[in-house]
Amino acid sequence: MRHFLDFEQPLAELDSKIEELRHISDGGDLNIADEVARLESKADKILRQTYQKLSAWQKVQIARHPERPHASDYIQALITDFTPLAGDRGFGEDRAIVGGLGRFRGYSVVVLGTEKGADTEARVRHNFGMAKPEGYRKVRRLMELADRFGLPVLTLVDTAGAYPGVEAEARGQAEAIARSIEGCLKLKVPLIATIIGEGGSGGAMALAAGNAVLMLEHSIYSVISPEGCASILWRSAENAKDAAEALRLTAQDLLKLGVIDQIVPEPLGGAHRSASETMTRTGDAIDAALRPLLGMDGKALKAQRRDKFLAMGKKGL
Repeated sequence: MRHFLDFEQPLAELDSKIEELRHISDGGDLNIADEVARLESKADKILRQTYQKLSAWQKVQIARHPERPHASDYIQALITDFTPLAGDRGFGEDRAIVGGLGRFRGYSVVVLGTEKGADTEARVRHNFGMAKPEGYRKVRRLMELADRFGLPVLTLVDTAGAYPGVEAEARGQAEAIARSIEGCLKLKVPLIATIIGEGGSGGAMALAAGNAVLMLEHSIYSVISPEGCASILWRSAENAKDAAEALRLTAQDLLKLGVIDQIVPEPLGGAHRSASETMTRTGDAIDAALRPLLGMDGKALKAQRRDKFLAMGKKGL
């Protein structure tokens, strides 16, 4: 059964009616095909109208949709001969971040992604995509491996942020994130980062300081979650909608600000309505962003990445 968001309730009602009609037994005298077609046409019209005027808060909801494809789905769809690598060689394995070696459209690559999990069991296993210090140290380890063997790095970001627990802080969460960002910036190989869902705080930035930063049309990317921002500024998470607007966290806002380089269009209704189409489009965008970088040497790649981030905030001044 399809999961509908709060603002999609008119669509939910139409979908329910369509399903009811499809299950009606046709005795020969009753032809329901025309009525089903009429309702489907109406639903398509409402869907188009709804997604033409989405608010920032509605985009937050879409980015968090439980049926949205996750990092593991993209890896399965886009990476062949994938060999997962685990552990930070210091403390242990963090399942919130998946990574390994594979081939992307003929290129040998290192791929890394934050994985939220598709069901309750998987979400618990992957800690809802919130990595601990060992996860970010694994990121740096695999990036150093990529650098050593001259392999491009592809990252897939979908996290509410780094894990905020006491044990994570005790093991050096802030230092691990900072080292991971430093590792991104020091790479002598291309790094293509893609925000596929939720890009939250330093936990996202730790994988996203790339030569090119792509962002799916209805994904979000921000220094803090709307709820966290609202709890600080208004002392209440109930103002999350206001915070979402103020944070300028949508792909469209961030492209104007120069924070990201490209928006990857999603199918009408969001990535969850056609996961295969979304992943194909994402693969095409990654391929197009990667090709021009493959001919650059390590020094030029580092300089391009450095200049890109130093220029942020100057646009429009």
